[in-house]
Formats: sequence, C-alpha cells, structure tokens
Amino acid sequence: MRLYNALMKFDVVIVGGGLVGGSLALALKDSGLKIALVESRAPVPLPTDESWDSRIYAISPGSARFLQELGAWQALDVTRITPVYKMAVFGDDAAARLDFSAYDIGSPELAFIVENRQLQTAIWDRLKRQKKYVRMFCPAQCASMIRSESHIDLTLHDGSVLQTALIVGADGLNSWVREGGKIEVSRHPYQQIGVVANFSGDRRHNNVAHQWFRRDGVLALLPLPDKMVSMVWSLKEERARALLDLSEMELCFQVTDASCRALGNLQLVTPPAGFPLSFLHVKQLVQPRLALIGDAAHGIHPLAGQGVNLGLRDAQELARTLVARGMQPDCGDYPLLRHYERARKEDILALELVTDGLQKLFDNTNPTLVRLRNLGLGITNRLPLIKDRLMQHALS
Repeated sequence: MRLYNALMKFDVVIVGGGLVGGSLALALKDSGLKIALVESRAPVPLPTDESWDSRIYAISPGSARFLQELGAWQALDVTRITPVYKMAVFGDDAAARLDFSAYDIGSPELAFIVENRQLQTAIWDRLKRQKKYVRMFCPAQCASMIRSESHIDLTLHDGSVLQTALIVGADGLNSWVREGGKIEVSRHPYQQIGVVANFSGDRRHNNVAHQWFRRDGVLALLPLPDKMVSMVWSLKEERARALLDLSEMELCFQVTDASCRALGNLQLVTPPAGFPLSFLHVKQLVQPRLALIGDAAHGIHPLAGQGVNLGLRDAQELARTLVARGMQPDCGDYPLLRHYERARKEDILALELVTDGLQKLFDNTNPTLVRLRNLGLGITNRLPLIKDRLMQHALS
C-alpha cells in the first residue's frame, strides 16, 4: 500500500458519504469552502436488470425539494418513484383507525417512496461532477483525529493527512467521529428486528400507505410502482428470526394475513432482510470544530418513517449555517456551530419522543393501555386540527 505523507488543507471534512453526508457536500459546493468527503465503501453501480432494492425510504416533500435544489432528485428514474396520497393506520382491534390524506391539507402528496440505491447513485453521480469543489476520498478509512484550537488533523489509513477547520460526522449510528469527540450518548436496544422485503399484490394500492400497530409489532406496507409494495415489519427478535427463516410461500402467507388481505395475496419480489432496532440520543450535536448529522446525531424507531428526512434536515440546516456565517472566516467556530445545534434540537427531540413513546406504548400488552391506545387512534381521527399538525410536520 502506498503511503501519502502530504498535508492537505480543507475548510470542511465530511466523514460518511451516505445520503446525508453526500447531500451536505453537494449543498456546500457553491459556498466558497474547500470540501473533502471521506467514505469507506466504494459506491455500487445500479444493476442493469429490473430488480428492486429492499431498502426503501419515504422521502418527505420538504426533503424532495432539498434534493431537487442539489440536482439529485431530477436525476432519479421517475418510473421507480411512487407518490403517497393517503395513509391508513390501524390499531390492533377492528375499530381503531387513523387516516391521513394529502388532499385534506392541500398538498399534492404526503411522501415519495424511493429506493436507497437510486438516491445514493443520484447523489454520487452529482458529486463526481463537482470535483472542482469537493475532493472525494473513497474508499478510505479514518485512522486518527487530533484536535487543536485552530484545526483538526485527520489521518487516513493510507497515511494521508487532512487538515480541516471543521469535521462533520455523517458516519452512522456507530459514528467514529462521535466516538473520537467523546460525545456522550444514551442508547437502548428495542430488542426488535426490522424485517424488510418487497412484495407484489393482486389488488392495487392506489398510492395508499398502510400501517398496522399489531400486538406483535408494527407492520407497514408502502406503495411501489404498479401493484408492488415495500414491507417494514418491526418484530421482537425471536419472532423476526422465525419470520426470516420461513419459506417464500409461508412468508407471503404470514404477511398477507397480518395485513388483513388489504392488497390481496402477496408474492415475494425481493428476499427478506433484517436489521436490529435501537434508540440513540446524542447529548451534543456540536463541539469546537466538530458537528454531527444524520444517524450519527440521532437514532429513532422506523415506525414513523422519518429517519432519513431528519438527517436530510440536519444537512440542510448545517449547510445554511455555514453559508450564512457572514464575516466569520472560521467555519469550525463553536458559537457558529451552536446556531446549527439550537436550530435542530427541537425537531430531533420531538421525533425522538414521539417514536420512542409510540414504540413503548404499542409494545405494552397491558389490557388497559391496549384499550387506551386504540381509543386514542379513533379520537385523533376525528380531530382535524391535530391530524393536520401531524401531517404538516411530516411534510417538512
């Protein structure tokens, strides 16, 4: 392996080139700042066949506008994007139901369902055309980080040293940057696994997203093109592993039954996969010369489908803070970064409380709580002002 000892200077080094880190790099390309992006894994090209990615995101209209401003949204294959016009949420009895409609709040749609690999490719293709503004190190591993009052020296495994005024951790739930900054976190596992897969039904979904708060977990079916849907089923670990071990036929039967045959008989399109679920709260989003965004800054339950949108709002706000810094030449200045932290705290805390609270509420088998939570769904469904406020937040 060749070792590079040259010192390279940047204003901002972003560690993590996923959707959130890549979006921040694009958002800063015209800022006049010298940007570096460090990503450990080389991007995987889109397959040439008609296969589907089982990792799906519900992108809010606000996030879609941000991605459009970056030039990434319009690069997506429109035939693989599905708008959501309505959402039907069911409790664990026959009467509890909550309905959301984009029409009711004057919005064209509630969300867009998009494949992870489509979004990732669009962002990276755009970054490759911005080499004048963004220097990409990929694949590259971080080795050490030394912070001084005036800068941070980030050493990569190949010996390269990136000196920067600001390092941004966009490197996921187990963030290397966050650990290096010794930032305190509170974390608890949900003892659940999120099982994902894509199916095709024999009934049309009519651009409606369905969600069931069942006693064995939260099941969501999100609309994809034609009669396809993307499943996310959050289950206790033992139940999830049993589901992942089922034959294709038995899995289809189980999901068809759990979804009350809302889309008829389901046929598997992509093999199921599982990922562990946990909650993560970060005490600080910033330190002198260090900022966190995306999953490095928060980890929430997927029942609201808002994790990636929360991260994209982080990227948008941090970019806004750095671009609007005025006469402050130092983008790693702590008071400057505190503007970003204060702007994001309320949004993050609200989603942390809502998702964690709902998970605990619907994971509880106490008969009294079961009745109350189902009653709550029905009451909320009859209160337009509350429903509208919930939808307006989800649209951002």
